[in-house]
Amino acid sequence: MIKKETVYKIGKIGKPHGVDGEVSFHFDDDIFDRVNADYLILDIDGILVPFFLDEYRFKNDETALVRFADIDSQERVRELTGCDVYFPREHVDTDGDELSWAAIVGFKVIDERTGKVVGEIHSVDDSTINTLFCLLTPDGTDLLIPASDDLIVEVDAEHQAITMNLPEGLTEL
Repeated sequence: MIKKETVYKIGKIGKPHGVDGEVSFHFDDDIFDRVNADYLILDIDGILVPFFLDEYRFKNDETALVRFADIDSQERVRELTGCDVYFPREHVDTDGDELSWAAIVGFKVIDERTGKVVGEIHSVDDSTINTLFCLLTPDGTDLLIPASDDLIVEVDAEHQAITMNLPEGLTEL
């Protein structure tokens, strides 16, 4: 059984494309192409299920047309519409410089000065020029932290942790 902490979300299945089992896949991270993945993991009613790729082609920078093994009709692929798509963390290059924003969701942010966990990244807001880590703190509140290279001291992909040199008082805002 695949556990949620061993994967990260990279996109969502869209509508069927054509009649022979092809489906649109809207992605935030093209890791499946960069590492030549054999499969993607879909969330089917809360259960993470691997689906092997027969082929895919890019429609644009955010959408690919995908054909899964053993899915050969519009009816079968329609059942997958709307499913979240995940990728195994174990297949991601653990070089901190190469991790996508999607790959660090779930990482803990540690304050270098205090050594304490500030929170866990639940999303990354890159809609503006100043990218922000959206954290859920240990006490259950939301906190926004600038995702600046100047503040990041270390990225430990193996332990899913980012150590940051946070300005004093930033976590109290």
